[in-house]
Amino acid sequence: MQEFLQHIVNGVTIGTFYALCALGYTLVYGVLKMINFAHGDLSMWGAYLGMTIINLLIAWLGRGGPLYLIPAFFIAMLTMAVIGVIVERLVYRPTRKGSRLVPVVSALGVAFVLESLARNVYGAAYQVYPRQVLFNIKWKIFGGVSVTLLQGVVLLVSLALMLGLYLLVQRTKIGTAIRAVSLDRDTSELMGINVDRIISATFFLGPLLGAGGAVLLVMYYGSFDFTLGWMFGMKAFTAAILGGIGNIPGALVGGMLLGFIEAMGAGYISGQWKDVIAFTVLILILMVRPTGILGETIAEKF
Repeated sequence: MQEFLQHIVNGVTIGTFYALCALGYTLVYGVLKMINFAHGDLSMWGAYLGMTIINLLIAWLGRGGPLYLIPAFFIAMLTMAVIGVIVERLVYRPTRKGSRLVPVVSALGVAFVLESLARNVYGAAYQVYPRQVLFNIKWKIFGGVSVTLLQGVVLLVSLALMLGLYLLVQRTKIGTAIRAVSLDRDTSELMGINVDRIISATFFLGPLLGAGGAVLLVMYYGSFDFTLGWMFGMKAFTAAILGGIGNIPGALVGGMLLGFIEAMGAGYISGQWKDVIAFTVLILILMVRPTGILGETIAEKF
Protein backbone atom coordinates (compact mmCIF):
# COMPACT_ATOMS: atom_id res chain seq x y z
CA MET A 1 0.00 0.00 0.00
CA GLN A 2 2.82 2.39 0.85
CA GLU A 3 4.45 1.75 -2.52
CA PHE A 4 1.16 2.38 -4.33
CA LEU A 5 0.61 5.68 -2.49
CA GLN A 6 4.18 6.74 -3.24
CA HIS A 7 3.59 6.13 -6.95
CA ILE A 8 0.41 8.24 -6.78
CA VAL A 9 2.33 11.15 -5.24
CA ASN A 10 5.05 10.85 -7.89
CA GLY A 11 2.45 10.53 -10.64
CA VAL A 12 0.60 13.66 -9.56
CA THR A 13 3.88 15.60 -9.51
CA ILE A 14 4.85 14.45 -13.00
CA GLY A 15 1.31 15.03 -14.25
CA THR A 16 1.41 18.71 -13.32
CA PHE A 17 4.37 19.25 -15.67
CA TYR A 18 2.50 17.71 -18.57
CA ALA A 19 -0.69 19.59 -17.71
CA LEU A 20 1.09 22.97 -17.74
CA CYS A 21 2.61 22.32 -21.15
CA ALA A 22 -0.61 20.73 -22.47
CA LEU A 23 -2.46 23.97 -21.72
CA GLY A 24 -0.35 25.68 -24.39
CA TYR A 25 -1.44 23.17 -27.02
CA THR A 26 -5.03 23.50 -25.85
CA LEU A 27 -5.10 27.31 -26.01
CA VAL A 28 -3.67 27.49 -29.52
CA TYR A 29 -5.83 24.68 -30.84
CA GLY A 30 -8.94 26.15 -29.24
CA VAL A 31 -8.42 29.46 -31.04
CA LEU A 32 -6.70 28.49 -34.30
CA LYS A 33 -7.51 24.76 -34.62
CA MET A 34 -3.76 24.35 -35.11
CA ILE A 35 -1.24 22.08 -33.40
CA ASN A 36 1.81 24.15 -32.46
CA PHE A 37 4.52 21.49 -32.61
CA ALA A 38 7.13 24.10 -31.67
CA HIS A 39 5.53 24.49 -28.24
CA GLY A 40 7.67 21.83 -26.58
CA ASP A 41 10.90 23.39 -27.85
CA LEU A 42 9.82 26.84 -26.71
CA SER A 43 9.30 25.28 -23.28
CA MET A 44 12.72 23.61 -23.47
CA TRP A 45 14.38 26.97 -24.04
CA GLY A 46 12.69 28.16 -20.85
CA ALA A 47 14.60 25.46 -18.95
CA TYR A 48 17.90 26.57 -20.51
CA LEU A 49 17.22 30.23 -19.78
CA GLY A 50 16.35 29.42 -16.18
CA MET A 51 19.66 27.60 -15.75
CA THR A 52 21.57 30.45 -17.41
CA ILE A 53 19.98 33.10 -15.19
CA ILE A 54 20.74 31.10 -12.05
CA ASN A 55 24.38 30.65 -13.08
CA LEU A 56 24.67 34.38 -13.80
CA LEU A 57 23.20 35.25 -10.40
CA ILE A 58 25.65 32.91 -8.67
CA ALA A 59 28.54 34.43 -10.62
CA TRP A 60 27.49 38.01 -9.78
CA LEU A 61 26.21 37.63 -6.23
CA GLY A 62 28.16 34.65 -4.97
CA ARG A 63 26.92 31.39 -3.53
CA GLY A 64 23.12 31.47 -3.43
CA GLY A 65 20.14 29.46 -2.37
CA PRO A 66 16.66 28.53 -3.57
CA LEU A 67 15.62 32.20 -3.72
CA TYR A 68 17.60 32.46 -6.97
CA LEU A 69 14.96 30.25 -8.54
CA ILE A 70 12.32 32.97 -8.24
CA PRO A 71 13.79 35.54 -10.67
CA ALA A 72 15.04 32.76 -12.95
CA PHE A 73 11.57 31.20 -13.08
CA PHE A 74 9.70 34.39 -13.93
CA ILE A 75 12.30 35.79 -16.33
CA ALA A 76 12.41 32.50 -18.26
CA MET A 77 8.61 32.39 -18.46
CA LEU A 78 8.24 35.99 -19.62
CA THR A 79 11.09 35.73 -22.13
CA MET A 80 9.63 32.64 -23.78
CA ALA A 81 6.16 34.22 -23.75
CA VAL A 82 7.51 37.19 -25.73
CA ILE A 83 9.37 34.86 -28.10
CA GLY A 84 6.16 32.89 -28.59
CA VAL A 85 4.38 36.07 -29.71
CA ILE A 86 7.27 36.92 -32.07
CA VAL A 87 7.17 33.44 -33.62
CA GLU A 88 3.42 33.73 -34.15
CA ARG A 89 3.78 37.14 -35.75
CA LEU A 90 6.69 36.29 -38.06
CA VAL A 91 6.04 32.64 -38.92
CA TYR A 92 2.45 31.60 -38.30
CA ARG A 93 0.44 34.72 -39.13
CA PRO A 94 1.61 34.96 -42.78
CA THR A 95 0.57 31.33 -43.34
CA ARG A 96 -2.75 31.51 -41.50
CA LYS A 97 -4.97 32.00 -44.55
CA GLY A 98 -3.45 29.15 -46.52
CA SER A 99 -3.95 25.43 -46.17
CA ARG A 100 -4.22 24.14 -42.59
CA LEU A 101 -1.21 21.96 -43.32
CA VAL A 102 1.10 24.94 -43.93
CA PRO A 103 1.15 26.24 -40.31
CA VAL A 104 1.77 22.70 -39.05
CA VAL A 105 4.80 22.30 -41.33
CA SER A 106 5.97 25.77 -40.29
CA ALA A 107 5.65 24.77 -36.62
CA LEU A 108 7.79 21.69 -37.24
CA GLY A 109 10.38 23.89 -38.92
CA VAL A 110 10.44 26.27 -35.94
CA ALA A 111 10.79 23.26 -33.61
CA PHE A 112 13.85 21.97 -35.48
CA VAL A 113 15.42 25.45 -35.54
CA LEU A 114 14.94 25.90 -31.78
CA GLU A 115 16.31 22.42 -31.06
CA SER A 116 19.36 22.96 -33.28
CA LEU A 117 20.05 26.35 -31.69
CA ALA A 118 19.93 24.81 -28.21
CA ARG A 119 22.37 22.08 -29.25
CA ASN A 120 24.77 24.57 -30.83
CA VAL A 121 24.62 27.12 -28.00
CA TYR A 122 24.65 24.80 -24.97
CA GLY A 123 26.12 21.63 -26.45
CA ALA A 124 24.76 18.11 -26.64
CA ALA A 125 25.81 17.16 -23.10
CA TYR A 126 23.28 16.94 -20.30
CA GLN A 127 22.89 20.10 -18.22
CA VAL A 128 22.01 20.37 -14.53
CA TYR A 129 20.71 23.12 -12.29
CA PRO A 130 23.18 24.15 -9.55
CA ARG A 131 22.64 22.02 -6.45
CA GLN A 132 22.76 24.96 -4.08
CA VAL A 133 19.46 26.34 -5.40
CA LEU A 134 17.48 23.10 -5.10
CA PHE A 135 15.45 21.90 -2.13
CA ASN A 136 16.67 18.78 -0.32
CA ILE A 137 14.19 18.53 2.57
CA LYS A 138 12.05 15.38 2.77
CA TRP A 139 9.12 14.43 5.01
CA LYS A 140 7.27 11.25 5.83
CA ILE A 141 3.48 11.64 5.67
CA PHE A 142 0.62 9.16 6.00
CA GLY A 143 1.59 5.52 5.56
CA GLY A 144 5.29 6.33 5.40
CA VAL A 145 5.00 8.00 2.00
CA SER A 146 7.92 10.35 1.25
CA VAL A 147 7.26 13.87 0.00
CA THR A 148 10.05 16.33 -0.71
CA LEU A 149 9.89 20.08 -0.30
CA LEU A 150 10.64 20.33 -4.02
CA GLN A 151 7.53 18.26 -4.82
CA GLY A 152 5.44 20.51 -2.61
CA VAL A 153 6.78 23.66 -4.27
CA VAL A 154 6.25 22.16 -7.73
CA LEU A 155 2.65 21.23 -6.96
CA LEU A 156 1.77 24.58 -5.41
CA VAL A 157 3.34 26.63 -8.20
CA SER A 158 1.81 24.46 -10.93
CA LEU A 159 -1.67 24.56 -9.43
CA ALA A 160 -1.37 28.33 -8.91
CA LEU A 161 -0.47 28.82 -12.58
CA MET A 162 -3.33 26.61 -13.75
CA LEU A 163 -5.80 28.34 -11.46
CA GLY A 164 -4.56 31.71 -12.69
CA LEU A 165 -5.15 30.66 -16.30
CA TYR A 166 -8.63 29.37 -15.48
CA LEU A 167 -9.58 32.63 -13.76
CA LEU A 168 -8.11 34.65 -16.62
CA VAL A 169 -10.16 32.77 -19.20
CA GLN A 170 -13.37 32.66 -17.16
CA ARG A 171 -13.40 36.00 -15.31
CA THR A 172 -11.71 38.62 -17.51
CA LYS A 173 -12.54 40.49 -20.70
CA ILE A 174 -9.61 38.99 -22.57
CA GLY A 175 -10.72 35.55 -21.42
CA THR A 176 -14.20 36.20 -22.75
CA ALA A 177 -12.66 37.27 -26.05
CA ILE A 178 -10.55 34.10 -26.18
CA ARG A 179 -13.64 31.95 -25.65
CA ALA A 180 -15.55 33.92 -28.28
CA VAL A 181 -12.79 33.57 -30.89
CA SER A 182 -12.52 29.84 -30.14
CA LEU A 183 -16.22 29.42 -30.91
CA ASP A 184 -16.47 31.60 -34.04
CA ARG A 185 -13.56 33.69 -35.27
CA ASP A 186 -15.43 35.50 -38.03
CA THR A 187 -18.38 36.51 -35.85
CA SER A 188 -16.02 37.64 -33.10
CA GLU A 189 -14.28 39.94 -35.56
CA LEU A 190 -17.63 41.39 -36.64
CA MET A 191 -18.43 42.06 -32.98
CA GLY A 192 -15.32 44.23 -32.66
CA ILE A 193 -12.85 41.75 -31.16
CA ASN A 194 -9.29 42.16 -32.39
CA VAL A 195 -8.71 38.54 -33.42
CA ASP A 196 -5.01 39.01 -34.17
CA ARG A 197 -4.47 40.39 -30.68
CA ILE A 198 -6.32 37.46 -29.11
CA ILE A 199 -4.28 34.95 -31.10
CA SER A 200 -1.11 36.73 -29.96
CA ALA A 201 -2.39 36.48 -26.38
CA THR A 202 -2.74 32.70 -26.68
CA PHE A 203 0.81 32.46 -28.04
CA PHE A 204 1.93 34.55 -25.06
CA LEU A 205 0.14 32.42 -22.48
CA GLY A 206 1.09 29.04 -23.97
CA PRO A 207 4.91 29.41 -23.86
CA LEU A 208 4.57 31.24 -20.53
CA LEU A 209 3.05 28.14 -18.93
CA GLY A 210 5.17 25.71 -20.93
CA ALA A 211 8.43 27.37 -19.90
CA GLY A 212 7.31 27.35 -16.27
CA GLY A 213 6.51 23.66 -16.55
CA ALA A 214 9.91 22.91 -18.13
CA VAL A 215 11.80 24.74 -15.36
CA LEU A 216 9.89 22.79 -12.72
CA LEU A 217 10.45 19.55 -14.65
CA VAL A 218 14.23 19.88 -14.79
CA MET A 219 14.32 20.95 -11.14
CA TYR A 220 12.53 17.69 -10.33
CA TYR A 221 14.54 15.34 -12.57
CA GLY A 222 17.87 17.11 -12.15
CA SER A 223 19.27 16.95 -15.70
CA PHE A 224 18.19 17.65 -19.27
CA ASP A 225 19.49 18.21 -22.78
CA PHE A 226 18.37 19.75 -26.08
CA THR A 227 15.98 16.85 -26.79
CA LEU A 228 13.84 17.79 -23.79
CA GLY A 229 11.50 19.85 -25.95
CA TRP A 230 10.61 16.99 -28.26
CA MET A 231 9.83 14.39 -25.58
CA PHE A 232 8.29 16.87 -23.13
CA GLY A 233 6.23 18.37 -25.93
CA MET A 234 5.02 14.99 -27.16
CA LYS A 235 4.04 13.93 -23.65
CA ALA A 236 2.16 17.19 -23.14
CA PHE A 237 0.48 16.80 -26.55
CA THR A 238 -0.52 13.29 -25.50
CA ALA A 239 -1.99 14.71 -22.29
CA ALA A 240 -3.95 17.30 -24.28
CA ILE A 241 -5.32 14.58 -26.58
CA LEU A 242 -6.21 12.34 -23.64
CA GLY A 243 -8.16 15.07 -21.90
CA GLY A 244 -9.73 16.47 -25.06
CA ILE A 245 -7.73 18.93 -27.16
CA GLY A 246 -9.12 22.46 -26.91
CA ASN A 247 -10.39 21.90 -23.37
CA ILE A 248 -8.61 23.51 -20.38
CA PRO A 249 -9.96 21.11 -17.71
CA GLY A 250 -9.18 18.28 -20.12
CA ALA A 251 -5.50 19.30 -20.24
CA LEU A 252 -5.35 19.00 -16.45
CA VAL A 253 -7.12 15.63 -16.42
CA GLY A 254 -4.99 14.30 -19.27
CA GLY A 255 -1.75 15.46 -17.64
CA MET A 256 -2.60 13.85 -14.32
CA LEU A 257 -3.68 10.61 -16.00
CA LEU A 258 -0.50 10.42 -18.07
CA GLY A 259 1.65 11.13 -15.01
CA PHE A 260 -0.15 8.42 -13.05
CA ILE A 261 0.30 5.89 -15.87
CA GLU A 262 4.01 6.70 -16.15
CA ALA A 263 4.57 6.43 -12.40
CA MET A 264 2.78 3.09 -12.18
CA GLY A 265 4.57 1.74 -15.24
CA ALA A 266 7.98 2.77 -13.94
CA GLY A 267 7.24 1.52 -10.43
CA TYR A 268 5.69 -1.87 -11.16
CA ILE A 269 7.23 -2.82 -14.52
CA SER A 270 10.33 -0.82 -15.54
CA GLY A 271 11.37 2.75 -16.09
CA GLN A 272 12.53 1.74 -19.58
CA TRP A 273 8.97 0.76 -20.50
CA LYS A 274 7.11 3.75 -19.10
CA ASP A 275 6.92 5.60 -22.44
CA VAL A 276 5.75 2.48 -24.27
CA ILE A 277 3.06 1.92 -21.66
CA ALA A 278 1.93 5.56 -21.69
CA PHE A 279 1.56 5.77 -25.48
CA THR A 280 -0.08 2.34 -25.65
CA VAL A 281 -2.70 3.53 -23.19
CA LEU A 282 -3.18 6.65 -25.33
CA ILE A 283 -3.88 4.51 -28.39
CA LEU A 284 -6.33 2.33 -26.48
CA ILE A 285 -8.21 5.29 -25.02
CA LEU A 286 -8.49 7.00 -28.39
CA MET A 287 -9.76 3.79 -29.96
CA VAL A 288 -12.60 3.82 -27.44
CA ARG A 289 -13.08 7.60 -27.17
CA PRO A 290 -11.43 9.49 -30.06
CA THR A 291 -12.41 12.92 -28.68
CA GLY A 292 -10.58 12.35 -25.40
CA ILE A 293 -11.96 12.04 -21.90
CA LEU A 294 -13.70 15.43 -21.75
CA GLY A 295 -13.60 16.37 -25.41
CA GLU A 296 -17.09 15.33 -26.40
CA THR A 297 -18.80 17.22 -23.59
CA ILE A 298 -17.13 20.63 -23.72
CA ALA A 299 -14.64 20.44 -26.59
CA GLU A 300 -15.55 23.94 -27.81
CA LYS A 301 -15.48 25.64 -24.43
CA PHE A 302 -12.66 27.02 -22.33
